[in-house]
Amino acid sequence: MHVLIIDDVHPVLNEGLEKLGFEVVYMPNATRNDLLFHIPGASGLVVRTKTKIDAEVINASNRLKFIARAGAGLDNVDEAAAAAKNIAVFNAGEANADAVGEHTLAMMLNLFTRLNKADEEVRSGKWDREGNRGEELSGKTVGIIGFGNTGKAVAKKLRGFDVEVLAYDKYLTGYGNGYVKQASMDEIYEKAEVVTFHIPLTEETKGLVNGEYLKKFKKDIWLFNLCRGEILVTEDLVKQLEDKKIRGVGLDVLENEKLNNMNEDEKLWFNYIARSQRTVLSPHVAGWSKESYYKISAVLLEKIKQLNLNGSVS
Repeated sequence: MHVLIIDDVHPVLNEGLEKLGFEVVYMPNATRNDLLFHIPGASGLVVRTKTKIDAEVINASNRLKFIARAGAGLDNVDEAAAAAKNIAVFNAGEANADAVGEHTLAMMLNLFTRLNKADEEVRSGKWDREGNRGEELSGKTVGIIGFGNTGKAVAKKLRGFDVEVLAYDKYLTGYGNGYVKQASMDEIYEKAEVVTFHIPLTEETKGLVNGEYLKKFKKDIWLFNLCRGEILVTEDLVKQLEDKKIRGVGLDVLENEKLNNMNEDEKLWFNYIARSQRTVLSPHVAGWSKESYYKISAVLLEKIKQLNLNGSVS
């Protein structure tokens, strides 16, 4: 059986698959044409985010037993087309949850302490203590939207900060515990001062966080998006930043992450965000730590080991 890997993964996956008897075709720089050429012979496919695994790709093979996403989310895989051919589809969302949790806390603390601004000024010879007076996270109410692997990790890492944590997940129940309260969106709209998003990109969530959504918050908020850029409408985000409804924003993802392929409006919105002293940005790396690089591949290997003869995960 052949496994086609078309993105960069840790060697533990390649080596483990070979020990299981698979022949590994490792093409981390594969183009779509490469994928379409090799997919007919593949029994398994490992992908990250750069390539859409759509119906054309899936239907090009009658041998494919599984599609493994090296990371969290499955928004680049046509799950319906895969299900129609009895192809198992799974990810490694639990493997990078700690990395995203820590990155979320780093962004929060960076904005609250004004650390980026202070660092830049001191390096340039400016010593302005009053202009860099920060705020404390302690005592604030944090709303976590989406309480899967990463939402839970964020909540755990907030335990030592003396904050009230409210979590909302449309598809879960009974997840409140000693350090997080299961809440309705109405309660989060009413109380939250800090809001962080950890939801998948679906037809339901695309563009969910728009102007109307943001205006429902009773308090001015600090907003963080470390899941998928397309859940957040950039134009509306900029308007709310301008109106000070949003006090600060941390983004690891963007609605359009191809910075050299933005239209004129997108460039204007991005430039506003990039130049603001109330923002902190990173290039979609929250879940891509040195540790998660290994853990993602190790988790996928274990899930592939558990595949039964029908191609479903036990």
